[in-house]
Amino acid sequence: MRDRTAKNLSTLHTLLYRATRGVIGRRLVNNDMLLLTTVGRRTAKPHTVPLLYLRDADNLAVVASWGGRDNHPEWYLNLVTEPKVRVQVRGNRSEMTARTASPEERARLWPQVLAAYDGFSTYQGRTDREIPIVILATG
Repeated sequence: MRDRTAKNLSTLHTLLYRATRGVIGRRLVNNDMLLLTTVGRRTAKPHTVPLLYLRDADNLAVVASWGGRDNHPEWYLNLVTEPKVRVQVRGNRSEMTARTASPEERARLWPQVLAAYDGFSTYQGRTDREIPIVILATG
């Protein structure tokens, strides 16, 4: 899928999710979806993307796959620069802090990620970069 098409679909998904408080767009490929808003590292403007997420104890985990492209997605680069993010799960919005999972956390979570959506295995096979898992924590 071309980057422009992916961005357009992401924008449409975000609009539907927000407008319906997650009634439309809360599930994709049999998984729960959230909206993640980061601050643009160059623009300082909000940037929102819909992402599959997993629960990890009191935290949430998302995957910076970008379909297996060789570069990290913009939202990931944004949160590396500014880890304070906004998350919307259905109609609930919260401020959270994002960080890249440690190697141990990633090793523990990666099998759960693959169980949730085996497409991530294909994405990892397309690139030499290790696809990061991001931990979202309240506070």
